[in-house]
Amino acid sequence: MTAVKPLGTLLRGWRERAGLSQLELALRADSSARHISFIETGRTAPSREMVLRLAETLDVPVRERNALLLAAGFAPAFPATPLDDPELGELRAGLERMVSAYEPYPALVVDGVYNVVAANRGIATLLDGVDPALLAQAPLNAMRLTLHPEGLAPRIRNLPEWRGHLLDQMQRQLALHRLPRLRELYEEVAAYPLPQGAGTPAERDGGDARFALPMVIEQGGSVLSFLSTIATFNTPVDVTVSELAVETFLPADPETAKALRGLVGD
Repeated sequence: MTAVKPLGTLLRGWRERAGLSQLELALRADSSARHISFIETGRTAPSREMVLRLAETLDVPVRERNALLLAAGFAPAFPATPLDDPELGELRAGLERMVSAYEPYPALVVDGVYNVVAANRGIATLLDGVDPALLAQAPLNAMRLTLHPEGLAPRIRNLPEWRGHLLDQMQRQLALHRLPRLRELYEEVAAYPLPQGAGTPAERDGGDARFALPMVIEQGGSVLSFLSTIATFNTPVDVTVSELAVETFLPADPETAKALRGLVGD
């Protein structure tokens, strides 16, 4: 069983991650540097309200705010409602409508460990040719589908660069969300071997990367180039909702936009 770190140690870690001195944090949280110092050294036990105020000031993720409260001896403040709970029914329906409205361009919703919550027909089109055994897994996992040698990886023309981007993204998530399942997923996909020849065309065929790194993928006899964006919910008060992310893929060139209109029917 993993030992729970003291509140002061956790708080100092989040403050240092934010690049703030004790004085800067105190000014932003309407406190004093002495009080912050005493909390970090364990000489003062802060109130529940102070823990939440400091967590908000430091932009601590919702799940980790619960961890701070527990370390301070308080009950968690934020629920973690299962996605299949009826209370989230309208939210799920709204996400389905959102990704469907984005067609013919690919869009999907993933949870905190990249399991697919919703996806549109643009995503389904890209999955043509993926090993049926991967597609039969429940729940589908976006990182596994993308980086597995039997998944999208063999068709991604700039796989070394795109793989590096995804692994860096997961490492940033791990720094924020200390989820064992996320760590296990990272170690799994980071260990996948690169398909034969993946490193050769990437440098020559990485698409137009002047603005952002594209994902360049072969599909249906065409070479498609996408720029991806990720959106999350503002001010969530539920752990599950706070970790949902909507990823959309914007055509990086006119040829991709035209090809998608042909691949995804009305």
